[in-house]
Amino acid sequence: MFLFQKGSHLHRLLLSKKYYYHFPLPRNAVTIADSVEHPSDATIAKLVLESDPRTVSEALTKPTIQWTPDLVNKVMKRLWNHGPKALQFFKHLDRHHPSYTHSPSSFDHAVDIAARMRDFNSAWALVGRMRSLRLGPSPKTLAILAERYASNGKPHRAVRTFLSMAEHGIRQDLHSFNTLLDILCKSKRVETAHSLLKTLTSRFRPDTVTYNILANGYCLIKRTPMALRVLKEMVQRGIEPTMVTYNTMLKGYFRSNQIKEAWEFYLEMKKRKCEIDVVTYTTVIHGFGVAGDVKKAKRVFHEMVKEGVVPNVATYNALIQVLCKKDSVENAVVVFEEMAREGVCVPNVVTYNVVIRGLCHVGDMERALGFMERMGEHGLRACVQTYNVVIRYFCDAGEVEKALEVFGKMGDGSCLPNLDTYNVLISAMFVRKKSEDLVVAGKLLMDMVDRGFLPRKFTFNRVLNGLVITGNQDFAKEILRMQSRCGRIVRRLKL
Repeated sequence: MFLFQKGSHLHRLLLSKKYYYHFPLPRNAVTIADSVEHPSDATIAKLVLESDPRTVSEALTKPTIQWTPDLVNKVMKRLWNHGPKALQFFKHLDRHHPSYTHSPSSFDHAVDIAARMRDFNSAWALVGRMRSLRLGPSPKTLAILAERYASNGKPHRAVRTFLSMAEHGIRQDLHSFNTLLDILCKSKRVETAHSLLKTLTSRFRPDTVTYNILANGYCLIKRTPMALRVLKEMVQRGIEPTMVTYNTMLKGYFRSNQIKEAWEFYLEMKKRKCEIDVVTYTTVIHGFGVAGDVKKAKRVFHEMVKEGVVPNVATYNALIQVLCKKDSVENAVVVFEEMAREGVCVPNVVTYNVVIRGLCHVGDMERALGFMERMGEHGLRACVQTYNVVIRYFCDAGEVEKALEVFGKMGDGSCLPNLDTYNVLISAMFVRKKSEDLVVAGKLLMDMVDRGFLPRKFTFNRVLNGLVITGNQDFAKEILRMQSRCGRIVRRLKL
């Protein structure tokens, strides 16, 4: 029995060839034309996405493709949000192209993708392959693994990876130690980092970078008094603070909503004749703007220009974001247009994303989509965050079909959906409590798993229960089988 109401708009959308996850192209039709001498990374990525392992092997062995590390890395980046396909592509070249050897950077991409999918066994197998080819691993390779362990709530494994460097023929030094501390601090494990520093101070003599990392770690968790204690210890050891140190503390005060302390710290920097730089001004502009003091943010911007400090793209992004959130999106667009027209500073993807988010927030979705199209004027293309913003606001407005249309545009390999994309869409499918919406949620869930993303148990069970309640037991059973394959605990439900 067909699970969608025939003739409905959602039914027609799902049958559209835009929805690659539901209506894939014929496997034997995916090839690179013989007339294409040097296919682009986009063409190759699209081919990999639309092929099964058998046909992709045949297509990728065409002599017209001149494999280079740069081309391979670009393809890997395009396939970033489809981990299984990215690794399939990588392993095919490794096994079936004896004339081509992967570069260390390509191996690092593959290791990162495998670890992101929490497949650490495959990640370490890739490290072993690097060793067999005498291509590594490098300190960066192990830092990638350490970062993935930390972000998955396993800081002890991150530390163990660092301590195992000698086993892989890599010398531990202060730079690699600082990298580990930075990984721990950015994953909110600053106490672990601080304890490690105290334990290993005799082996690694801390420098300015070490203390800046630790101070930033405490600022990230809004513990500015501890950050100040770190800076005090730094000075006591005879290490002079730098502008990075001061800017870190300034940003920490604003992050903790200690606006008065931030302003006093900024004035003290000026009093001590610190060379106030573009980062300092940008931090203050953004900080006051987020706190709602738009006038003061603008005043600091004009002061910056008066002092001869040239605003960079980050400064303009901060000002535009402030205007969008706390003032008027129209004023933000004026600043954007002046920035683009006068050529003072070329907008980047973040600039566009900030404006698009602002327009979406006031419900002007048509102009938001127009700005998406304009990105090409500056040699840019929409990234996954751009798509996610538009999809989220369409969903919030109850325009699920439009959100799905935008989602459908992400399937050509230029920008693949990520975990957030799927979570937003799946949640939106429960708003209208329609049977056909919940089937879409189930198909999104299956596509999500197929792409190497591991949904939360809550998401699995929510979709499962929704399908059961709406009478889609057969599809619910299929979800149950997939849930079991993914290692999730199967709910004991009577279907």
